[in-house]
Amino acid sequence: MLAAKTQKICSDEAPEGTAGSTFMVPKKEISMVPDMGKWKRSQAYADYMGFILTLNEGVKGKKLTCEYKVSETVEKLLDLLGTLDRWINETPPADQPSRFGNKAYRTWYSKLDQEAEALVLAVLPADKCAAAPEIAVYLKESVGNSTRIDYGTGHEAAFAVFLCCLCKVGALRVDDQLAIVFKVFNRYLSVMRKLQRTYRMEPAGSQGVWGLDDFQFLPFIWGSSQFVDHPTLEPRHFIDERVVNEHHQDYMFLDCIKFINEVGERNTLLTVCLFLKFLWNISAVPSWSKVNQGLIRMYKAECLEKFPVIQHFKFGSLLSIQPIKP
Repeated sequence: MLAAKTQKICSDEAPEGTAGSTFMVPKKEISMVPDMGKWKRSQAYADYMGFILTLNEGVKGKKLTCEYKVSETVEKLLDLLGTLDRWINETPPADQPSRFGNKAYRTWYSKLDQEAEALVLAVLPADKCAAAPEIAVYLKESVGNSTRIDYGTGHEAAFAVFLCCLCKVGALRVDDQLAIVFKVFNRYLSVMRKLQRTYRMEPAGSQGVWGLDDFQFLPFIWGSSQFVDHPTLEPRHFIDERVVNEHHQDYMFLDCIKFINEVGERNTLLTVCLFLKFLWNISAVPSWSKVNQGLIRMYKAECLEKFPVIQHFKFGSLLSIQPIKP
């Protein structure tokens, strides 16, 4: 149902509801716990989950290394992410006594704050330039918080919203789905990992409570979908280090595990224990389809239905707080 609705968000037809639209700078609408009901009934929630589920279906059974279309818009998004990566190189960590939260991140972020709208303009079709200020807000929200110098699944969700908005205005199309996950989101992951390592960013909010990576969730969902109906690799196999090393270039799920294993020092002992428990629990699930369904339920419950995460979410004309139309 939701995935079907998203075909209208990311389609090859003229985008609905954007011609002659009045775009607006997104703002917070969830200020108290009782406001969470508004979020779960909103058009934004339906559109966001529809977008996530459509991409989940699109990557099902496919390798990162498979062939797919790479459009001009996707190339422009990769250039945008390349710019963010280059700025990290140009902004080395400051020499400071505290281990976490390197203040040089704020210098890096200030560049994005100043240039975000121009970066988005370079991606948008000429007739959708008016949407740049609205969409740029989600780009800025997607890289972490400059005050706390932290990053978490709410920031990751902001990047997914950024991509969803590009679909809604017609910059990304239905045949970009594989490239959105395998090219754009994967590149975003690498830039965020570099940010986290370079500036020793704190995990925002989660503290590993769901037993996943402290910082990311979506690559586990889409990564598990890639394994659905795999002829040989079952959930019990991915705890084998040899399997991870041999197949991580083809599967996002395994690449995430490889990264966590390599940089385990960024996680607390509690987080590592929770993560290992989570891995063993998944390895006992009989099929990747069930793993995928379970992760989607977990994402809704532990991220999208948690006030500490959603209180920071911003709503505009493209992702509206208005109730979903029946």
